[in-house]
Amino acid sequence: MINYLLRHAQVLLATFGQMARAPLATLLTLTVIGITLALPSGLYVMLDNLERISAGWDRGAQASLFLKRNVTEAGAQKLAQQIRAMSAVGGVDYISRDAALAEFKKLSGFGTALNTLDSNPLPAVLVVRLSAADNPAAVESLMKTLAGLPGVDLAQLDIEWLRRLAALLQLAERAVVMLAALLSLAVLLIIGNTIRLAVVNRQTEIEIIQLVGGTPGFVRRPFLYSGLLQGLLGGLLAWLLVEASLLLLSGPARELAGLYGSGFALTGLGAEQGLALAMAGALLGWVGSRLAVGWQLRQIALR
Repeated sequence: MINYLLRHAQVLLATFGQMARAPLATLLTLTVIGITLALPSGLYVMLDNLERISAGWDRGAQASLFLKRNVTEAGAQKLAQQIRAMSAVGGVDYISRDAALAEFKKLSGFGTALNTLDSNPLPAVLVVRLSAADNPAAVESLMKTLAGLPGVDLAQLDIEWLRRLAALLQLAERAVVMLAALLSLAVLLIIGNTIRLAVVNRQTEIEIIQLVGGTPGFVRRPFLYSGLLQGLLGGLLAWLLVEASLLLLSGPARELAGLYGSGFALTGLGAEQGLALAMAGALLGWVGSRLAVGWQLRQIALR
């Protein structure tokens, strides 16, 4: 067992040596693999951050209940207390007619024109914060209930754009999965072709090893380690590229979030996800090299 592990360790070190003796070719191969793996990984990270943002918007969804003009402040407060008891409601805020007019003057810029009105045209409003905005059926049922309450003139909710955003994110997720599959195939082809060329360049050496009794496993082992190492290092480089890109974007993203009063910050690949990316690269490298070596050795045997 110890001898077996020592042989593998020797082959691994020899493979490192071969890669170090051709630094430019190795760097170019690793760069191509890293960029290829970084593209779907970066898109995945951005989608994950968008989903976090949209989830926060869902939790902040509100319904506006415009009350009839004959509803008194006491009646509005009683109605608000009734709505607070509903399970799908996170809270209720009461905005009186005078407060609504004052806010409208402040935001609209028509304060002078509004001062000429004989009476306040705006109704009192109950702002209902929803606790189940991500459940369309529950929201629809709640809105029907709210619209049917006595004293409610109009119940308004505008989260259709959030649902459209969720649908777009779901479509984007599928597109990322398809892109990841295609780029994984590209990594297989890149590493496979690199290993195939390495086998061709060492064809005479391989034939000599086979003549003196070298087993197929002994012949394949250096090339398998080479493909595995290229995939592993390419995956680590992809992780580094994704994190570097997020580092460049985190400052502007934080400033933009601050303008909206949010403490949102971009999150990248965690340690587990980064290691999984590196392991995926190693697996792709091993599979690609295995296929390429097997095919090329069969071609040599047929000659």
